[in-house]
Amino acid sequence: QLEESGGGLVQPGGSLRLSCLVSGGSFGLYAMAWFRQAPGKEREFVAAISDGGAGTRYVDSVKGRFNISRNNAENTVYLQMNGLKSEDTALYYCAASRKYYLPTFQTSFEYWGQGTQVTVSS
Repeated sequence: QLEESGGGLVQPGGSLRLSCLVSGGSFGLYAMAWFRQAPGKEREFVAAISDGGAGTRYVDSVKGRFNISRNNAENTVYLQMNGLKSEDTALYYCAASRKYYLPTFQTSFEYWGQGTQVTVSS
């Protein structure tokens, strides 16, 4: 089970940190990722982190602004979002993959959370 938290309303240029708590499995064996879906758009990849945390990958639009990290002792993956823009407004999902090292395709993930809403607006 994946449970996201930390979303909310923030002004442009602001920051938020999303969290995803994972229960019911061996968290340290899963690559984790964040996806997002804006209104009227398809869900897209945002960032991924390998099972041990050594590898990370980001979509170009968030490079230099977002940082994905994980704490395997606390079964939690984070997404630190800085310099937020209106185009970052979306429902953000956490996902887990046991099969792949650093996946980015939605079909590579076996488990998904329900999402947390991020709204960037003045």
